[in-house]
Amino acid sequence: MRIRNSRCQARDSKSTQTMTFEEKPEGNGSLVDENQLYLGARHQANGKPGASGKARLSARQEANDKCDLPRKSLNRYSWQEIQRHSQETHQWLVINRKVYDVTGWADRHPGGRKVLNYYAGEDATDVFRAMHPDPDIVRLYLKPLLIGELAPEEPNQERNKNSQLVEDFQELRRTLETMNMFTANLGFFFLHFAQVLILEALAWVIVWHFGNGWLITMLISLLLTVAQAQGSFLQHDMGHLSIFKKSKWNRLMQKFVMSHIQGLSAKWWNNRHFQHHVKTNIYPKDPDIDVGPLFVIGDLQPVKYGNSKIKYINYEKQHLYFYMVGAPLLIPVYLNLKSILEMYHGRDWKDIAWVSSFYIRYFITFGPFYGIFGTMGLIYLINFLESPWIAYVTQMSHIPMKMSKEENKDWFSTQVLATCNVEQSFFNDWFTGHLNFQIEHHLFPTMPRHNYHKVAPLVKSLCAKHGLPYVNKPMLKALGDIARALKKSAALWMDAYYKHPET
Repeated sequence: MRIRNSRCQARDSKSTQTMTFEEKPEGNGSLVDENQLYLGARHQANGKPGASGKARLSARQEANDKCDLPRKSLNRYSWQEIQRHSQETHQWLVINRKVYDVTGWADRHPGGRKVLNYYAGEDATDVFRAMHPDPDIVRLYLKPLLIGELAPEEPNQERNKNSQLVEDFQELRRTLETMNMFTANLGFFFLHFAQVLILEALAWVIVWHFGNGWLITMLISLLLTVAQAQGSFLQHDMGHLSIFKKSKWNRLMQKFVMSHIQGLSAKWWNNRHFQHHVKTNIYPKDPDIDVGPLFVIGDLQPVKYGNSKIKYINYEKQHLYFYMVGAPLLIPVYLNLKSILEMYHGRDWKDIAWVSSFYIRYFITFGPFYGIFGTMGLIYLINFLESPWIAYVTQMSHIPMKMSKEENKDWFSTQVLATCNVEQSFFNDWFTGHLNFQIEHHLFPTMPRHNYHKVAPLVKSLCAKHGLPYVNKPMLKALGDIARALKKSAALWMDAYYKHPET
């Protein structure tokens, strides 16, 4: 027994040492990916290649289970004690009744520091399962962070949550896993990837053959706009690790599509987008709704600005300049600037190299026809045309929906109330990159998008059981609701701004 315990202690020491000195993984939305868990030699003693990743993982888990036998019982905590550790300097969270201290891990979390900060002091079981396609692998990295478990008399979730709804949702997820709804059809995604490459190549062939006249320039700009928009939806799939089984392939392909084809930082986009997913429409944690001073949206921000006498712009007209200015400049100005600043301040040389390859490619392919300034103008024109497309698709499902401060509700109801769907059709599916199924996407971010329509009836049934609205709109109504929501928010701002005169 003493010999076995010594081996177990040595193995745990080696694992801890590996955790301490490894390089910080890149932002891909999961705590770790498979290629970082190679904890043994590359070859066995007999010279034959080592076992597969799954075999290594199983062997490691079996060894850990054996080592766990002589361990003492875990410390037990109440929800009241856990909730006291919700500050940036002390961050505890709960996953499957286990309590983890993630304070030191937060800055190294590949999904970004803030997503862990946002769940400090809370149950993170459902969001953890939603954002990680293979939680068994990630749990190896959670093990050194384990400090205890919930006391036996404590409920699985905080007492303010609907425990029956949580259990029903978790049962739904298990059902969908049994139905293989999280397995991607690679042929589906290959066709979408081919669509992007063919449009990019076709644009160059047209300008090479017919020249760079105004009519030709507009034609290739439209082709490249479609390629860029569809590339945005494709990199979104890769960012959520929903295509390949190995996250390193998702991450690599996302860099190719997002950075090389579109010219934006994939790491910056991931960190921002995951904040949006884990705290959807929660002000100010969701960066997609914290858009002041350009806009005031929802019910909280307009009143806050109005009471504080903040008037950077005439917010009474914000529904007009969203369509005329905000949406067209989202990508060419705002997102590009944010991406550049993030790469510069973070000294992210890998992303800088990837993004630089986008501009190098454009100057090589279109520079001979348009020159340096003409090529830059072509890039700006494409971004200008793509920007409203992406803005409308992403905002029509969120701006008209509930926005609130942190309420610490269960995962299912939070996502359902903050999102809505747009009716299914072949065009709507293609035009939105299947984000017309925004409810299903937010409940199951790692699910391949071609399965959303299959799980939608089950989600709708669960909503009906618990009295939650399942909002599904026609496309034109969804687009119009953006303006109606902005008008409503502007009215709240006006009422607060003019009702309380300065003293």
